[in-house]
Amino acid sequence: MTEGAPRPPMIFDRAFLTDVPDVTQLVFVRHGEQFVADPRRGPVGDVIDPPLSERGEQQARLVGERFSTDKVDVVYASPLRRALETGESIAKHHRLQVQVMHDLREVEIFREIPPDKAAVEVMGAPLLLGIRERMLRERKWDVYPYSESSAEFRKRCINAVEAIIAVNEGKRVVVACHGGVINAYIGHIIGTPYDMFFRPAHTSVSIVNAGEGIRALQSLNDTLHLATPEGSFVSH
Repeated sequence: MTEGAPRPPMIFDRAFLTDVPDVTQLVFVRHGEQFVADPRRGPVGDVIDPPLSERGEQQARLVGERFSTDKVDVVYASPLRRALETGESIAKHHRLQVQVMHDLREVEIFREIPPDKAAVEVMGAPLLLGIRERMLRERKWDVYPYSESSAEFRKRCINAVEAIIAVNEGKRVVVACHGGVINAYIGHIIGTPYDMFFRPAHTSVSIVNAGEGIRALQSLNDTLHLATPEGSFVSH
């Protein structure tokens, strides 16, 4: 190797896709804070697709500004408003149109319960409390009846992200989506048994590099952009 020439990738460069050409970088951004109905008592339909709250709009603005001077080639988003609005806050700085991907939507908890019914009406308070205690310990979507299964959810999330990688070789791709989706994909590549192995903050940033058949986690749950002179905008 001549002096000043770039060194060839070393073994850990190749293993973790650092200093390797034509790597696709996936920038997962959880949506901003949403208006929250009480899922314990209110109709299940009220919690499916709420817009951003006032703080969520501020979070979306801040994450958009974070990436305003960085390279962004394409922005994908879940069709749910909180994720789509967050994706748009990033895309507008790059004059990009958000590409909506239906399979990036959040896990469908209680999807088989009529949307005008509360979960407690259908299952009763004791069962609902027991299910939540199981989720606390097991962290698997399968504990919830009337819902999308863990395997079904993980399969659609992984397939959606892999489809994005397949058509964006060497690009920097923002994926604005949901905490469950981010856990599903990153959990898959690191081999965790949990459906939720960490709790992403609103508009937190997690980065995965993809190339040469390798998927390598680079950073997780970064919220630096939410620390402002006016105070912290971090929420979960």
